[in-house]
Amino acid sequence: MNIPTQRAGAEGRQEGKKESNQQSMATTETETKSQSQSQNGQVGRHQEVGHKSLLQSDALYQYILETSVYPREPECMKELREITAKHPWNIMTTSADEGQFLNMLLKLVNAKKTMEIGVYTGYSLLATALALPDDGQILAMDINRENYELGLPVIEKAGVAHKIDFRVGPALPLLDGLVEDEKNHGSFDFIFVDADKDNYLNYHKRLLDLVKPGGIIAYDNTLWNGTVVAPPDAPLRKYVRYYRDFVLELNKALAADPRIEICQLPVGDGVTLCRRIK
Repeated sequence: MNIPTQRAGAEGRQEGKKESNQQSMATTETETKSQSQSQNGQVGRHQEVGHKSLLQSDALYQYILETSVYPREPECMKELREITAKHPWNIMTTSADEGQFLNMLLKLVNAKKTMEIGVYTGYSLLATALALPDDGQILAMDINRENYELGLPVIEKAGVAHKIDFRVGPALPLLDGLVEDEKNHGSFDFIFVDADKDNYLNYHKRLLDLVKPGGIIAYDNTLWNGTVVAPPDAPLRKYVRYYRDFVLELNKALAADPRIEICQLPVGDGVTLCRRIK
């Protein structure tokens, strides 16, 4: 389950509310695992932090991790994943298989200049930095610098910190400043968004100016732990239902946007790739 509702750009919210939401998320994750274990009659082996797969089989997901992901995971990413596992908000981290996917995707599109909205401890950021050439650039933004600094020593040890320009603060004002300068228009090859779901469409309006034609915007959590297909009367927690409505609105808007081509993938908690065509 992947519910990082407050990773970046949540303007006007109080920190106390964010912390309360994040603690509730952790509680929900524990309850979900317990229900899964009860239904299956056994404890799944992949209950380590970072499991956000929508696969119904615990064993199948563990097979993917042990066969294709963990053996190829760089040591620095493994170290950061294990550090993040000890953090009280660890459910917000990007899963290892999604990190591998992002790393491969960036290499396939030969990305050089990228952006990340929502950083947390930097697992997906490190996956990106490792994929970029030595002169590559990542503009990274998050409302919490402390979490980023938790992973920064690992990023520095990996020798990729020079690729990262980290900005602390709400994302929308930073994006507005970029849009105001026309030299930034169409300058980004790839943008990854894993932040506050109620601002995804606000981000989208700005990011389409900033990503180049043929470039990709990737939105995380677009299947919202599978609740996008939950019936109207499903017993969902208030914040899950609240953000689900924004995810549903985003998915509908992306599907109807003629300026992009889209591909929604059941990786992690759902990732929608948007390729700008106009």
